[in-house]
Amino acid sequence: MEKFTIHIRDRHSGNDYKVLVPADHYILESVEQQGRRLPFACRNGACTTCAVRVLSGDLHQPEAMGLSLELQKQGYALLCVSYPKSDLVVETQDEDEVYELQFGRYFGKGKVRTGLPLDEE
Repeated sequence: MEKFTIHIRDRHSGNDYKVLVPADHYILESVEQQGRRLPFACRNGACTTCAVRVLSGDLHQPEAMGLSLELQKQGYALLCVSYPKSDLVVETQDEDEVYELQFGRYFGKGKVRTGLPLDEE
């Protein structure tokens, strides 16, 4: 199985490190198996705790239901449900920043009537 180098810039700890991740493994799980700790909460792509900004490279995140298509197109990803497709450089994000980008424009502004539009057109 092909493996890719994932360079992680951890804004929380100030550390930079690299790990090898097989193409068929979730990035977060592989990072943890190699002794590194990153923030996470749900492990199923429903929150923004493990969000990163992809600075270079490609990944696949078909189960990232907690991240709008708009934010995915802007380079955001959830490591708990992401598979590498190439070598990557990613930077951890503050959960509150990503949450605000995701939902802040709706809450407190009277725009939510029924449900949240995660797949806006």
